[in-house]
Amino acid sequence: MVGFKNRFMLMEIYLNPDNDILGETSPIILTKLNIKTAIEESIRINFGECGLGSALGSFDVKHVNEITKLCIVRSSRDDHRQVWSAMTLVKSIGNYPVIFNLLDVTGCVRTCKETALKCENDKFEQCCNKLSEVEKLKHSNYLERIKNFKT
Repeated sequence: MVGFKNRFMLMEIYLNPDNDILGETSPIILTKLNIKTAIEESIRINFGECGLGSALGSFDVKHVNEITKLCIVRSSRDDHRQVWSAMTLVKSIGNYPVIFNLLDVTGCVRTCKETALKCENDKFEQCCNKLSEVEKLKHSNYLERIKNFKT
């Protein structure tokens, strides 16, 4: 029996791309639901109802870090290019302009976790001086979630 093949996409989200500064508080809070809704709407607009139906089989936003603005999106191997295309066409989340930047596409959870941890640490080093102790604690909780991440 063959297992179900997934792709994991590590994405970076630029909020208000004209003047986004890492570590600044943003007027929108990134959540799994906000991101998933925006991507689903983009799939529906660009690929129609049939495209949305086929992509929703295993599509899910698995992780979001609102401090470093990194997220992990899972989709089926057959539909990951369609989901990737739809993400690049997302222009706003909650009437706030955004741009999605793909950092990595992997086929297994282990590789995705390793890449995500490396990117999270690199981005955290860039903005750690501007963060409060509460935000630093939140970030350590996000790192623990990635370490315990499973499909």
